Amino acid sequence: MTGPPLRRETVSDQLYARLRDRILGGVLPAGSALTAERERPAAYGVNRHAVREAVKRLQQARLVEVSHGGRTLVLDWRHTAGLDLAVGLAESGQGPGLPQLARDAMEMRACIGADAARLCAARGSDAAARAVLAAAERYAAAGPDLTALGAADVAWWRLIVEGSGNLAYLLAFNTLVGGTPATAEVPMSLRTAELLDVPAHLRLAAHIADREPEAAERLARELLSRSIPPSAEGTPAAERPERPVNRP
Repeated sequence: MTGPPLRRETVSDQLYARLRDRILGGVLPAGSALTAERERPAAYGVNRHAVREAVKRLQQARLVEVSHGGRTLVLDWRHTAGLDLAVGLAESGQGPGLPQLARDAMEMRACIGADAARLCAARGSDAAARAVLAAAERYAAAGPDLTALGAADVAWWRLIVEGSGNLAYLLAFNTLVGGTPATAEVPMSLRTAELLDVPAHLRLAAHIADREPEAAERLARELLSRSIPPSAEGTPAAERPERPVNRP
């Protein structure tokens, strides 16, 4: 293995990042084997404990598979890795850049949010519907400060996703709001139209409370789609028609 010597502090973290970047960059292709365990400390210039910790993290990220015989094979991360790898892709510079990751994350947010709103209206409990209505009122009271609206928006959507009864959606929601760099790259200026449209938030809450799943899905998708960054090959944001903003 080539590269600069590893620093002695947080050695396992450095080794994990180096191996992760080599896997994501194709230097270690799918199906290839990492150095045999007994040879790894000498090959990487670190102790055996650091190597085991690094390989354990690669295994948890589903970038490698460790066989019973101790052989470690590189997996095709596009087929095995989960959403948390978005952080690694952003850090490594081997995958799509942060602007594309931000767009992809916000597209997923719009899809999950729209269907979660539909499910919450269709099968959520009465208590969940009341909670969504109350949170929408708190959202309206938080404006027009964008920071306060952003925090209230997360709390409101969490109730909708929880009310949908879909655990997979809830786990994806946790990842999206848990500090993933990709979503943090979306500029607040692009989210302004969504956050300041308090009447749309109140209408969406009413659709859920009135058990109108189709209307809830349509409005949720329209609202969340406002924050999707334009694609690199699409129309530049400056040339797109400006959406009217309903201010509180």
